[in-house]
Amino acid sequence: MRRREFITLVGGAVAWPVAARAQQAAMPVIGVLSAAPAVIGEKRMPAFYRGLSERGYSEGQNVTVSHLDAEGENDRLAALAAEFVRRQVNVIVTPNSAPAALAVKAATTTIPVVFSAPTDPVRLGIVSSLARPGGNLTGVYFFLTNLGAKRLGLLRELVPAATSIAVLTNPASPTTAPGLQEVQAAAHAVGLKVRVLNASNAGEIDSAFATFAHERPDAFMPINDPFLSSRRTQIVLLAARHAVPAIYSNREYTEAGGLMSYSTNFSEVYHRLGVYTGRILKGASPADLPVVQSSRFELIINRQAAKALGLEVPPMLLARADEVIE
Repeated sequence: MRRREFITLVGGAVAWPVAARAQQAAMPVIGVLSAAPAVIGEKRMPAFYRGLSERGYSEGQNVTVSHLDAEGENDRLAALAAEFVRRQVNVIVTPNSAPAALAVKAATTTIPVVFSAPTDPVRLGIVSSLARPGGNLTGVYFFLTNLGAKRLGLLRELVPAATSIAVLTNPASPTTAPGLQEVQAAAHAVGLKVRVLNASNAGEIDSAFATFAHERPDAFMPINDPFLSSRRTQIVLLAARHAVPAIYSNREYTEAGGLMSYSTNFSEVYHRLGVYTGRILKGASPADLPVVQSSRFELIINRQAAKALGLEVPPMLLARADEVIE
């Protein structure tokens, strides 16, 4: 029979068995600060744990992983970052969010930070150099906001007669400006008119789509942002209601019924985050670990959504898809 360990209350506080407390105290703690909804992170975290395991760490055995999620609300990030600093975790990981990385950078200059950012982290001021980050931050640069021109090209393959596109942005996000600039430049080069719509809450998303009733854009694209990703079901449903072809910045949109997405392969990004976190736990300095750049991308096409819009996906486009949702 296995010996049971009991939890007791001492003076109103939880008292764990001595052996359990000692084991927990000896374990390093990784704080994962997510800007996007927890449900997205949960699907991607297995790749992070795989990277950790390659460096000799296993959750619950010799490392503890603690999660705090802003659920797409960037104004919560500073308080959540401060909470991890208060707990004195060993490493803070900020997956797929420049605002989260900036919040942690403002909160600590001593705790190592492993970030992944969709926009050039040097341009955003997260690190001073990709090759030699300096300071206490390093991570992955995964180009998500730099794929606007590519997405626009894919969308035009599917809707070659399009002459106008509506672009939805969150003006409160620091990654909006570079992503929007790229889309506008690419659209101008091919003669597409761009209508920029701003939304920082659910009501503003509804209002943005309400303009479709009289402006009737030929295509639609949201700029990558944790808040907009957190409202992906609302956005996908509204795009379908207005029968506008759309391309999105991550696969979760297509899994929610969206037409098409082109993005970084996030399994690779999370795996690299896990590897770097493990290296730091073993004594590596973030200042000496170069920011790695994502090299794998994926095109997902939802044929059900295409059929609902009356679109026939060109065979050449289907052949290039990494995944087709039937």
